[in-house]
Amino acid sequence: MTVIVARPAAPRRSAGQRQALVATSHTRLMMLMLLFAAALTVVIGRLAMLGVFSGAEAQARTAALAARGDIVDRNGAPLARTIDAWTIAVHPNKVLGDKMEIAAKLAALMPDRGDQAWFYAQLTKSVSFTYLQRRASPALVEQVNAIGEPAIVFARETQRLYPQSTLAAHALGFLSTDGHGMSGMERVLDERLLDPAKAGQPAQLSIDTRVQAALESELGRAMTTFSARAAGGIVLDVHTGEVISMVSLPTFNPNRVGTSGSDELRNITTQSVFELGSTFKPITMAAAIDNGVVTSMNRRFDATHPLQVGRFTIHDERGDPKRWLNMAETLIYSSNVATARVADEVGPQRMQAMFRKLGFDTKPDIELREKGRPLWPGFWARTTTMTTAYGHGIAVTPLHLASAYAALVNGGIWRPATLMKIAPGQAPRGRRVISEATSARMRQMLRLIVLRGTGRKGDAPGYRVGGKTGTAEAAVAGGYDRSRNVATFAAAFPMDAPRYVVLAMLDSPQGTKETGGWKTAAWNAAPVVGRTIARVGAMLGVVPDERRDIDVSDITPTLWQDPSAPPVDGR
Repeated sequence: MTVIVARPAAPRRSAGQRQALVATSHTRLMMLMLLFAAALTVVIGRLAMLGVFSGAEAQARTAALAARGDIVDRNGAPLARTIDAWTIAVHPNKVLGDKMEIAAKLAALMPDRGDQAWFYAQLTKSVSFTYLQRRASPALVEQVNAIGEPAIVFARETQRLYPQSTLAAHALGFLSTDGHGMSGMERVLDERLLDPAKAGQPAQLSIDTRVQAALESELGRAMTTFSARAAGGIVLDVHTGEVISMVSLPTFNPNRVGTSGSDELRNITTQSVFELGSTFKPITMAAAIDNGVVTSMNRRFDATHPLQVGRFTIHDERGDPKRWLNMAETLIYSSNVATARVADEVGPQRMQAMFRKLGFDTKPDIELREKGRPLWPGFWARTTTMTTAYGHGIAVTPLHLASAYAALVNGGIWRPATLMKIAPGQAPRGRRVISEATSARMRQMLRLIVLRGTGRKGDAPGYRVGGKTGTAEAAVAGGYDRSRNVATFAAAFPMDAPRYVVLAMLDSPQGTKETGGWKTAAWNAAPVVGRTIARVGAMLGVVPDERRDIDVSDITPTLWQDPSAPPVDGR
């Protein structure tokens, strides 16, 4: 028997209840639509803001570049200019023609940019837009336009141009993407170059492009010949501190700075510090003479055997004369032992005072922001005084040394270096480092080093060059790398009335067959200076005259033997 249980019927909704439910549903739907609309508004607003700001940034960059003043060398030759240029670009996803054929035509018109394969890669990129050429000439734009591909587009934009390419790149520097200076004088002069009140007034540097080109050429040649890691060079006006040339190799192209690495961007003359070896010896002699430690040029110091100081031994190179040497002979033969003995008598306080007066305890004094801090000894033991006297245990930049040599020969006044041209009579007063008499004596001895010592290959006929070589083992963490050295020649000319310091330095040069395997400064750095002076001396207003020279007649009688034999190692 089946039992049927009846369920109670669901209550029927009234018309008012049904209307309430429909209203609630409509309200929820409206809220959902409003939320969706609000989200969409936020997204659209964000995109619009990005567009506005990116456009504003582009406009700001264009405005900054358009208003940026030019930079010229001391003679008015352009070094950095703001120009209107054409840009050639392409929308790869909109190309209509045969991409391989178009790539071949582009390669024929722009071979410096790349070959057919490179252009084909640009035309097939999975991007909506890419540049093919910037700073294009109107003629090139016309030729590319004649290809007839609508996906290739052209635009005019303001750009910074460095017409001398890599020349003086480290002195000039480069710009950021927003049109402001990132390094070099572009950074130093950023506010000045953007000042509307100075529009049309180019900033004039102390650089002479002719001298810069000559020194870059000679250093580049030496760097290749001797397989050096890097090279640096400076030409400095001894009376004003103006930097006539500043070379750092390897270099970079400020027009295409994005392709350069840290080694290329580093300014070796102002950022890198080195133990510069025997180039410090004339500074030690100047300290001894100026402080009255040595009052006679015939005063002699024992160099007959190595000097033992505690557990350290200071020795001269094989072949150096093993006898008592006077001041001039000490520099001519570049004796470590005799120099150490001189420094020992000068003492740590007076040696430090000399180095401080020359700025060896602070970053180099020049406008650039790219400057290295010297490595100054933390404790001045007796051995520290002796070794720093010949350039070991203290590290400075090449610019430090160039400024020091200017003071040694210009009458004893140290002046800060500058990359800005100085008007006649406006040179800074500077500070006195040594007396006029001491400076006169240093000019004589520096000339004798070139006439009879390790600087022979640095001479330039008629220019009366004086200078000192220096070769030091490369300092590395925890000691020295005996397989590497730093070779430097610091010189000035003409020594009877000094005008310019010329310095050349090679990092880790190698010996060659022509040098008999020697990799010291006399064989590589000194010839760079001699050839550079021969090329630029007349440009700088120094007339070569082989009938003139500095008078050294009061020193030559004190030399014990004829030192006409060539140097053994050329330190």
